[in-house]
Amino acid sequence: MSEPWDAAPDKDPARPVPAEPEQTSNGSEAESSAAYGTEDVLDAEPVPPVATEPPLGGKRARRSPWNRTRDRVVVALIVVVVAVTGVIVGVNSDNAATVAQVAATLPPGLPAAPAEVPGSLTELWQAPSSSTPSPIGEANSVVTADKGEVLGRDPYTGNVRWRYSRDLELCTVALAGIKVDAVYRKESGCSEVTQLDVGTGARTAQRNGDAELGTRLVVDGSHVTTTGKTLLNTWRDDLVKSMEYGQVPAMVQPNKQPRTGCTYGTVSAASGKIGVIERCPGDPADRFTVYSATNDEADEPKVEYSTVLAGKNAKVVAMSGDLALVVLPEQKLLVIYGGDGMQKSAYPLDLPAADLAQDPTGGVMTTSWTAQGVYWFTGTKTMAFSRDDLTPRWTLNSAVGPGVTFGEQLVVPIPGGLAVLDELTGATIRTIGVDRHGYNGPVQLSSVGPVLLEQRGPTLAALK
Repeated sequence: MSEPWDAAPDKDPARPVPAEPEQTSNGSEAESSAAYGTEDVLDAEPVPPVATEPPLGGKRARRSPWNRTRDRVVVALIVVVVAVTGVIVGVNSDNAATVAQVAATLPPGLPAAPAEVPGSLTELWQAPSSSTPSPIGEANSVVTADKGEVLGRDPYTGNVRWRYSRDLELCTVALAGIKVDAVYRKESGCSEVTQLDVGTGARTAQRNGDAELGTRLVVDGSHVTTTGKTLLNTWRDDLVKSMEYGQVPAMVQPNKQPRTGCTYGTVSAASGKIGVIERCPGDPADRFTVYSATNDEADEPKVEYSTVLAGKNAKVVAMSGDLALVVLPEQKLLVIYGGDGMQKSAYPLDLPAADLAQDPTGGVMTTSWTAQGVYWFTGTKTMAFSRDDLTPRWTLNSAVGPGVTFGEQLVVPIPGGLAVLDELTGATIRTIGVDRHGYNGPVQLSSVGPVLLEQRGPTLAALK
C-alpha cells in the first residue's frame, strides 16, 4: 500500500451568505434595517430610511468586499486550484512512489548456531539480492535487496515479513549495527538514503546525500562512509552527515580540503577514522591518508596523517584500531602502518598479478571479520590476519571468499562447498559439499541463528 500523504484541506462548511442589498426604485441601496418590518404597498408613501448611529469616529461601517458574486467565485477558484495542486504534489511525491509494509510484530527468536558445523547442509531457499555485496542476517531476520525493493525475510522459509520499495533503483544496501542502510539512485548519483529496522522494516532515518554511482558503504561502529572516485561522505549511525572528503559540491568556503584534483582508490575504516588511497597530481606514487570521521566543520577534514607510498596501484586492505594494512603490488609487499603514519612492519606477498591489477568494485576490498581474525579474499586465495595487530597468520589456496565464524568454528567457501578450518593455524578440519547450482563465482558468508547464508553474486541462499 502506498504511504498516506496529506491532501489539501477541504473548505469550511458552507455558512449563510449575506444577501445582496436590495435596490430602491431610484437605484440606491436600501439599508438592511429597512428591509424588515415594512410592507411593500403600491401607492403607499415611501418609508423614510431609519437613521442609524454611525460607528465610532463618525464614519459609516464599510461594506464587506467579499459579498459580491464575482468575489465568491474568485475565492472558490482559488480553493479549487490549491486542492488540485495538493493532489498533483502528493501523486508525484516520494511517498506516493513508496511502499512501506512494516512487520506487525517482532520476529520470533532463533536457536543458536550449533557448536560444530553440521556434516551436511541443505539449501532452504534462495532469492534475488543483487544490491547486497554481502549477506545481511540480523535480529532473527534475513534481508534481501534487488532493483528498488528491500525485503525482510524469515530465515527458515524466505517468506517476506516486511517490505520497503521505491520507484528508484538501489545503489547498495549494507548492515550498520542493527539497522539497514539502503542507498537509492536518483538522476546522476546515489543520493537517496533510507535506514530501516532489520526486525520490522520500520524507517528510522532518511537523508539526501552526494554519493557517486557505484558507491559502497564502509561501516565502522557508529559511522558509515560512502566510497567514490572524487568524494567520500561519512554519516553518523542516525544518518547525520559528519564529514566530507574530496570534491565537495556547493562548497561555501574554499581551501578546507587538504588536496584538490585527487582521485581515490580503496577505502577502509576503524575506530572513528577513515583510510583512503589517493592518487594526486604532483605525487610520485600513491598516497595513503587517514582522517577523522568527525570534526567541528563537516567539510574540513582533520587529517591524522598522509604519507606518499613506495609505489603505485596500492590498496588499503583493512584497519584495526590505529593500525592499517596496505598492499603494495609493485613491491609485492604487505605493509602495516602505525597511528603516526610510520611503517611498523612489512611482509612478502605471493599473489597472481591479476588479483591486484585493478581496484575492487566500489573501492572496498573483500574482507570479513571474526572475534579473532580478519580475512581477505584476494580473488584466488583467502589470507588470515590477527585482528589485534593485523599480522599475517595463514593463507588458504583455491578459496572463493573470506571466512566467518559459524557456531564456534571458522568456515571458508571453497569450490563446491565449505572448508571448516582451525582459526589460528588454518588447518583443515573437514570439508562440506554445497550444491550451488552451477554458480562458480565468489561467495560471501554470514549467518543468523542456525542458518548459514551465502551471497552468490546477485543471489542469496540460505543453508541449514
